Amino acid sequence: MRIPTTSCLCPFLVCLCFIQRCCGASHHVLAQVPSKNQTKLANGGPEVHHRPKRGWIWNQFFVLEEHLGPEAQYVGKLHSNSDKGDGSVRYILSGDGAGTIFIIDEVTGDIHAAKSLDRERKTHYVLHAQALDRNTEEALEPKSEFIIKVQDINDNAPKFPDGPFVATVPEMSELGTSVLQITASDADDPTYGNSARIVYSILQGQPYFSVDPKTGIIRTALSDMDREAREHYTVIIQAKDMAGQVGGLSGSTTINITLTDVNDNPPMFPQSLYVPESAQVGKAVGKIKANDEDLGINADIKYSIINSEGANMFSISTERDTREGIISLKKPLNYERKKTYTLHIEGTNTHVDPRFSYLGSFKDTATLKITVGDVDEAPVFSIDHYIMDVYENSPSGTEVGAVTARDPDSRNSPVRYFLDSKEEGVRLFRIDESSGLIRTTQPLDREDVSWHNITVMASEVGSPSLLSHVHVTVQVLDVNDNPPEIATDGEVIVCESSRPGQLIQTVTAVDKDDFANGQRFSFALPSLLPVNPNFTLKDNEDSTASIIARRRRFNHLTQDLYELPIVVWDGGEPSLSGTSTLTLRVCPCQSHGRIRMCQGEAFLSSAGLSTGALIAILLCIVILLAIVVLFVTLRRSKKEPLIISEEDIRENVVTYDDEGGGEEDTEAFDIIALRNPAAAEELKFRRDVRPEGRKHCARCFRTVPVVSNCLNTTTTKMTAFSSLWIVGRFHPEVLNQVFEMEEQHYGVGWGGKRRKEKKRYFPWCIFFIAQ
Repeated sequence: MRIPTTSCLCPFLVCLCFIQRCCGASHHVLAQVPSKNQTKLANGGPEVHHRPKRGWIWNQFFVLEEHLGPEAQYVGKLHSNSDKGDGSVRYILSGDGAGTIFIIDEVTGDIHAAKSLDRERKTHYVLHAQALDRNTEEALEPKSEFIIKVQDINDNAPKFPDGPFVATVPEMSELGTSVLQITASDADDPTYGNSARIVYSILQGQPYFSVDPKTGIIRTALSDMDREAREHYTVIIQAKDMAGQVGGLSGSTTINITLTDVNDNPPMFPQSLYVPESAQVGKAVGKIKANDEDLGINADIKYSIINSEGANMFSISTERDTREGIISLKKPLNYERKKTYTLHIEGTNTHVDPRFSYLGSFKDTATLKITVGDVDEAPVFSIDHYIMDVYENSPSGTEVGAVTARDPDSRNSPVRYFLDSKEEGVRLFRIDESSGLIRTTQPLDREDVSWHNITVMASEVGSPSLLSHVHVTVQVLDVNDNPPEIATDGEVIVCESSRPGQLIQTVTAVDKDDFANGQRFSFALPSLLPVNPNFTLKDNEDSTASIIARRRRFNHLTQDLYELPIVVWDGGEPSLSGTSTLTLRVCPCQSHGRIRMCQGEAFLSSAGLSTGALIAILLCIVILLAIVVLFVTLRRSKKEPLIISEEDIRENVVTYDDEGGGEEDTEAFDIIALRNPAAAEELKFRRDVRPEGRKHCARCFRTVPVVSNCLNTTTTKMTAFSSLWIVGRFHPEVLNQVFEMEEQHYGVGWGGKRRKEKKRYFPWCIFFIAQ
């Protein structure tokens, strides 16, 4: 049994198998070598035993790394020509990852990878395959070894293992002088595809340095770089795989390059200054000093700039204590426009003694060279404010306009554009970061928002901290996408006395769309409906229409509401139409046309009041009436106070039931239990005073009883009363005579409900007795 390990043998094996089957061969002869157990034939020659050869047939075995699909990844298929397809052969897999990473179907021989593989951890797996008889478990073939290789994908970005780097190069070096070679590594397979093919490029450091895209060698891109003007440079190099194509992965590193000094300056007296272009106007940028051997005021010096080139950009003043000339900036510097300035500075004594004028002028001049240093600046937009427009309902992705910005520095780095994410309009637009082209992300509606304000940001590629911004205003242009409607509030009033041809109402229309030459409307009644016998419509051709009565007299009792559908066309292209239904209410009117009486909205419209206003007025009236009733009630309660005094309210009436006994047991029985003993004393009745019950009982009874003497046996029948409270000393027999009603027995009760004692019910009763 043989298993080829290269893909080039597979087609050969397949063809060989095909030829064998065509020739009817059922087995192969591996060799004809006599063995020790071979027998000799009659002719003396050895007997050769023919052993059938059974071989493997399979596909090329490769598997992709980092497979994240929901199903196991198919690897290949093992097949022995001993397998007749009846399921009698069982395939077994052993070796690296067998059973865990690689799973084989015992019947079909299909191999699948059950886990995601990483080529950078293991490049290939060595496995062994064996075919067994399913019934006897005997090996049909010896174990065969084969290899599954993990195929690489681009999943590793290039890296600079030794960065960041530090390098030096002499100043004034020639163009193309080699500075440093950097190398990036990629863990992907360099023998397969472009996953590990790296290309180098420079992100920052132009135009001073360049890099070889293949070797990574950094060279000088400018000649005569002067250390005295600028000494340190920062270069950023990018390494990108996939040969720099789109979609490749990248990594970057930083190289700090310093110019070393060479003897390129002879001794000179004139002084020099280095001023960055970012220096602020009005700030001191340098100093100069003239020496004077005199002392005190005789050494005072006044400095001045005597040439126009320097005087226009710089000013100089004298520091009194140190006698130094302080040079300040008058105007902003721009490295791209002018890199050096030469100042002629004159120093003059302020106190000159005329006696020594013969010695010459008491002044001197010096030359000062100022070098402007380049500073990385933010991009500059071509204009300060952009105004663009786009039609409403345009599909997503419609071009709105483009903004342009440039790098003001001499290297002219590419610019990246993006929208300010803090603004609300960013969800409606997007911008191409390379070209600055603005597009819509969804259709816009002018009737919703007609103007949009967005802010576009720009930065240099490689220097994202330097930002500039510009405001962009986008106007949404109108298209005719809204049908017109009748402009009317509420109902139209029709007098009962209307005559044929009488004008009922003049109507107009409204349209949400914006027409440049003004809105024009046309009106008509629907053509598909029958002729309206009550009203007609006349188009006045001035964007209004007149509703005219067609019949004589209306009766609101017969029909008070009519509906009139009206079709309105606008003047847009294409023209749109809408149908509005107008409600007309019939109302009685006076001779001069004033509405006399009408219901619902018609009355409210004629009175100039809406439904909400009428409800508010009625609510106010109800509230006022409630306040008046409450006030009158309170006044009455104050004029007629309650008869019961404070002590009476605190009294308790005890319930009792008297059965048996004699007069001595019930005589002078006191049925009152008072909380306040003093109040009980005050409530004791006098025997010599006749009670007056009518005066105080008028509030409690419809028929007022009169009791002449509560302690004698006078009988008074009381009827038609609802309740009675008895207060004072009373004889029980008197009570039984006072409270007589048909078919009932009464006692005296108190409390919150009636009490039942021995089948005798005691009603509530109130009786006020004057003392």
